[in-house]
Amino acid sequence: MADDGTDGALAPLAAGSCLDIECGALRVSVAPSAGGRIAQIVYAGDAQLVGPDDGHPQTIAWGCYPMLPWAGRVRNGRFCFDGREYRLAPNLGPHAIHGVGFALPWQVELHTADCIVLALQLPRDARWPFGGVARQTLRVTPRCLRMTLALDAQEHAMPAVIGWHPWFRKPDRLDFAPTAMYPRDAAGLTVLPPGPPTTPPWDDCFLGVDGAALHRGGRRLALASDCDHWVVFDERDDATCVEPQSGPPDAFNLALPRLAAGERISRWFEMRWAGR
Repeated sequence: MADDGTDGALAPLAAGSCLDIECGALRVSVAPSAGGRIAQIVYAGDAQLVGPDDGHPQTIAWGCYPMLPWAGRVRNGRFCFDGREYRLAPNLGPHAIHGVGFALPWQVELHTADCIVLALQLPRDARWPFGGVARQTLRVTPRCLRMTLALDAQEHAMPAVIGWHPWFRKPDRLDFAPTAMYPRDAAGLTVLPPGPPTTPPWDDCFLGVDGAALHRGGRRLALASDCDHWVVFDERDDATCVEPQSGPPDAFNLALPRLAAGERISRWFEMRWAGR
């Protein structure tokens, strides 16, 4: 919970001081203190993301942020790991959503004209009892932003899912062709087994995805990742979220992903622009 009693994920979060990286027509503004997120991406003068000043200042609702050590909601903040039950601090109703990294300040390890590296020591408290160290690298070329995200377990094994949550300004069209989709229950939470995809609008997790593309204003933005799960949220009029992640929402209760002590999980996510 936030200090005012609001769910933490819905509390306003200011961008703070941003650091820019750029190459050619591409400029990326990074907000280390605001969850290590990207506050805005500008390509050829055109802003790509819903930013903190676009009417949705909530922690959960702007920019492009890393999700770790879980993505999506953990049902009621509860899960079992290695024979012990854990309870995470809820930040959206009774649930714990999108991990802890998107709301904590990250440390800047490197900042050059076209690259930034950020690091985060995860807590060992009610928010997350296992610790761990996260690192993200963002690098730009004239038409491409490539992001890598890694999470290292330290002396304790732990469950782990990582991914990204970009709030893209509403595209004219989304190209997205999954082969399967997780159903959701009456509470709106992901359940097993996956089945055929439904038609949009979506707030769902998909499998069998070979990237995606957003078309807006005569430009094409291609998305690619080595993640095998993709969430799409397109129920808002001003934004569409296309979120590659290493496991489904509520993965800690569906198919527990495990990092042994000293082990690392790492994934990449690439955005590439084409068109005028």
